[in-house]
Amino acid sequence: MNRYLIEGGYPIQGTIKASGNKNAALPCIAACLLTDEPVTLSNIPDIEDVQVMLAIYRALGGTVQALSANTYRLHTANILTAEIPLAYACAVRASILFAGPLLARAGTAVLPPPGGDVIGRRRLDTHFLALNELGAQVVSNGAFVFTAPALRGADIFLDEASVTATENAVMAAVLAKGKTILTNAASEPHVQDLCAMLERMGACIRGIGSNILTIEGVKRLSGCDFEIGADFMEVGSFIGLAAATRGELCIQGPLPRDLRPAKIAFGKLGIVWEHEGAAVHIPKNQSLTVNCDLGGMIPKIDDAPWPGFPPDLTSIVTVTATQVTGTVLIHEKMFESRMFFVDKLIAMGARIVLCDPHRAVVSGPTSLAGAELHSPDVRAGMAMVIAAMCAEGKSVIHNVYQIERGYEQLVSRLSALGARITGA
Repeated sequence: MNRYLIEGGYPIQGTIKASGNKNAALPCIAACLLTDEPVTLSNIPDIEDVQVMLAIYRALGGTVQALSANTYRLHTANILTAEIPLAYACAVRASILFAGPLLARAGTAVLPPPGGDVIGRRRLDTHFLALNELGAQVVSNGAFVFTAPALRGADIFLDEASVTATENAVMAAVLAKGKTILTNAASEPHVQDLCAMLERMGACIRGIGSNILTIEGVKRLSGCDFEIGADFMEVGSFIGLAAATRGELCIQGPLPRDLRPAKIAFGKLGIVWEHEGAAVHIPKNQSLTVNCDLGGMIPKIDDAPWPGFPPDLTSIVTVTATQVTGTVLIHEKMFESRMFFVDKLIAMGARIVLCDPHRAVVSGPTSLAGAELHSPDVRAGMAMVIAAMCAEGKSVIHNVYQIERGYEQLVSRLSALGARITGA
């Protein structure tokens, strides 16, 4: 599928099941290299990034068996090569997550520079520093070549709370000799999912959900069955879509604890939802009015490492704010290029002032007009889908490969909710 054709002005309505968390599925696939026994993963989203990670896993010597929709059995009896193919590494940033498991299992890893979204500089230094503390050496000769004859536990302070660096360090440390203390660790729900899976495989990890992880290395890990949690980024996207189109939606599967930061941010736009057992209900006819800070001050929505508002939802909350009465400041602290997509929203009629690469002032509500758009990354692409569904007239979104890297079967799922969207 190369593009989406969308006719705006139709509120979504109905029930949808949340997909599995992409950002948990990717490290969990890499973690299957840590054992020579089979691992069964369920609730794996059917998206492009997952397929690329499975292709890398096969190239390294693993076998993949699809048991049913969204469920796979992965088995790495032997690692045949520690070199990740260039074509796959360039396709997904998560390819770097194989470094830790390969070092732990094979003592070496060869990784071409990883690809991924172009949303600004995305450092790899934290990965290298953490793995170096565990005894690995890395040289660069066009690719990154890691070697570690024997990993050893260490007291590590990460220079930033990087999600993937935390995951790499944890996967290397679980088979390292001795104790590892990982301070300033990321604690997002997907990091917690990975740690929970490793524990089920026999790892010893304390402090899961906090920013200090203590890992006692073990000699070997076993296979396990593990279910990936719901994708709260997708859930947040659908919440924004329902509110912006004045629709009503029930989302099945998300954990209330994972939505607490988003509830505060969306609440500043007058958007509320209710938890009904294992589902979230977004009612129609919401006020969609900015809730000012004390003294009538303009409120700010800013992202931060967990448990702050997730950076991946910044694009979603920005486009949603164009349909809300009032003014809000969006502050994207973490990536200097993520906000550049707002030029497309401005061309559609949005009233947005891009103050600098990190801050945008949004005033609404505004009537958007259909337009021809190009998706620059996963989340900005989904924001464009929301904008097109709010707009008067028809829109075309190109480069939807970027969107489908993170959203499972989006066209059919939104069509079932009443959206006028087709793929071509």
